This record gives sequence, C-alpha cells and structure tokens, in this order.
Amino acid sequence: MPNKKNYILTMICPDASGISANVLNFIYENKGFITSSFNYGDPTTKKYFMRTVFQGAQSKFKNLEDIRTKFTPIAEKYSMKWEIDDYSNHPRVLIAVSKFGHCLNDLLHKTKSGQIPMEIAAVVSNHTEMKDLVEWHGINYFHLPATPDNKAENEEKILQLVDGLRIDLVVLARYMQILSPKMCKALNGRCINIHHSFLPSFKGAAPYTQAHDRGVKIVGATAHYVTPNLDEGPIIEQAVERVDHTYTTDDIAMTVRDLETIILSRAVKWHVERRILLNGTKTVVFR
Repeated sequence: MPNKKNYILTMICPDASGISANVLNFIYENKGFITSSFNYGDPTTKKYFMRTVFQGAQSKFKNLEDIRTKFTPIAEKYSMKWEIDDYSNHPRVLIAVSKFGHCLNDLLHKTKSGQIPMEIAAVVSNHTEMKDLVEWHGINYFHLPATPDNKAENEEKILQLVDGLRIDLVVLARYMQILSPKMCKALNGRCINIHHSFLPSFKGAAPYTQAHDRGVKIVGATAHYVTPNLDEGPIIEQAVERVDHTYTTDDIAMTVRDLETIILSRAVKWHVERRILLNGTKTVVFR
C-alpha cells in the first residue's frame, strides 16, 4: 500500500559542507517528494539549521519508524539533533491564563477554525473568569487558586497535567505568575510566554505604566520561550505600534493587547508547525 503521509524533518548540527545535499538526496533516493525546505548556517554559532517537509507517496518508506531508522546514519554522521514526525500529528497544548482572556480567546478560535494545527488539551488558571468560555469550547478547565504559600504545590499540579495529558507545549496566555527555576527547567524549550512589552525594554511588572512614564512613541509585545531569567528567554516574534502624547496608560494597554493576540498566535503556530529551532539565546524561525 502506498505511503500517502507527509513528514517533517527538523535538525540542528555543527555547520559543515554537504549537509543539505545528503539530506535531500536521502529523500530523493527513497523516492520521497519534497514540498518545502529551508536551511540556515549561522556564522556566529557555527550551527546549521534545517526544516524539510516531504511526501511519502510512491516512496520506499514504509512508515515513520522506517524513515527514522534509515535516516539515523546521516544524523550520526553530522552529529545532528533531529526529529522526523508525521506532519498530521497535532501537538497537544496546555494553556495557562489569569484574568485577561484576549490571547486565550484568540487561540481557542484559531484552533477551532483550523488556523493553528494543534489540540488544546486543557486550560489552567489561578482565576475563574475564563472558565465558562473554555468549557463552552468543550475543553477541561483547571482552577488552581494562587496564594503566597501554594506556588510550589500549584506548579507540581501543572507538571502532573503536562505528564498526564501528554502535553507538548505550554502557553502562558497572560498567566500572571512567575514560574520557578525548577518549572522553567522542566518545560525548557516547550513553554511560550507573551510579554506585554517590546523586550528588552520594560521587563517585569507594570510595563504600561513604565512606558507611559517614559513618554514612549512606540509600544509593542514580545513572544518568547520561558527561562529562569525573567522575560529574557529566546525571542520568537515581536511587533510594535505607534502611540503619542495623547495616549493614557489605558490607551497603551488596549493597543498592546491587540498586538499580544497577534504575536502569541504567530509564535504558537510556528512552534507547533516545527518552524522554530533554538540557537542558544536566540531562535531560528523558518516562516
């Protein structure tokens, strides 16, 4: 029976000549059909990055495991960190939110309408404001009230959800709780946060007030991976909008919230489509 599936290969390795040629020739020799391929060699870190999507129809590939087995010698030759997956496998996502639901609502809509290829397995929150909306979408809502004394307990419960629900990505959609270093380590490379500021400016709390007090002429939002260093994780996407002296703090907040929905949904979409590869403190994004 012909293998009609599409597959996606992502890889990172030390830069060297012949990597692309070997990868693409591997697919060609097995009669796979390449539908897209992007690559980048970073002259600073001396690393090579690649994302390739190919079809298995009419190929010699029997199934996913067969492809992985056949590709392993090439991966070992170039010391690759790599993944090959079925393109139709939708990553399972856990969204964390507090009181503001604009980013959550956008992700719910874009997932339901098929704009973002993922499965929202659950939503967790330290408040109940978004409960009705989430349950209307048929998604489980876990309320974990936050107090100064139960931070570690709540984080353990979230990590249990991550394991129990087989979560691939955690999205902090305006979840106003700072994750502990232990939590950040457990979710390394698979936790995206939206920060309501154009980083590295105005980190931490009250960025709208900070921006207003400085009389900024542009405001922005930043999506980044979470690390133990607050708001300093690898940046995925950013956007800005012009403001002027007439803008109040509330005006700035409303402007930034519009940007937040756009930027977070882009970052999440690119992550679940395996378009983002970590490059130390930076990212490579094959848009």
